[in-house]
Amino acid sequence: MIHQLQRQQQLNCDIETAWKFFSSANNLSEITPQDMKFTVRTKLSDDEIYEGMVIDYFVSPLFGVKLKWQTIITEVESKRLFTDFQNKGPFKMWHHHHFFIPNENGVLMVDNVNYELPFGFLGEITHKLIVKKKLQNIFNYRYKILEEIFNKK
Repeated sequence: MIHQLQRQQQLNCDIETAWKFFSSANNLSEITPQDMKFTVRTKLSDDEIYEGMVIDYFVSPLFGVKLKWQTIITEVESKRLFTDFQNKGPFKMWHHHHFFIPNENGVLMVDNVNYELPFGFLGEITHKLIVKKKLQNIFNYRYKILEEIFNKK
C-alpha cells in the first residue's frame, strides 16, 4: 500500500536563501534527528542539486541498525521544486517532492512524500506500529529546526 506524508512550513526568507539551503544535500543531516546517525557518503560540493544526481547516505532509522540509502534527484526546477527518488534503501518505494512557493511572507515550503514499505502485510503492520510515527517524528524535528534557522525573531 502506498502511503502519503504531507507537510508545509512558512519560511521567513527569500527564495534564493531557501533554495540554497534545501538544494544542498550536505544540509540534510542538520535537519535530521541525531539518533538516526544520518551521514552523507557522497562527496559533494555545495553546488545545487541537478537532475540525475545520485546521493548515498548511511542512516539508522530503527533500533540503531545502519542502512545504506541512495537517492536520485529525478526532477529539478530551480527555485521552484525538486524530487528525490529512493534508488536503494529501506523502502519499497520513496518519492519525495519538495516545493518552494514564494509569497508575501517569504517562502512556503511543501513536502509531499509517497512511500511504500516492503514485505506486504508485515510491512503494513510495521508501518502502523512503528514507521508512520517515526516519519512523523522526523518531520516534526525538521519543522522545529527550520523554525530556528529561518523564523527566529
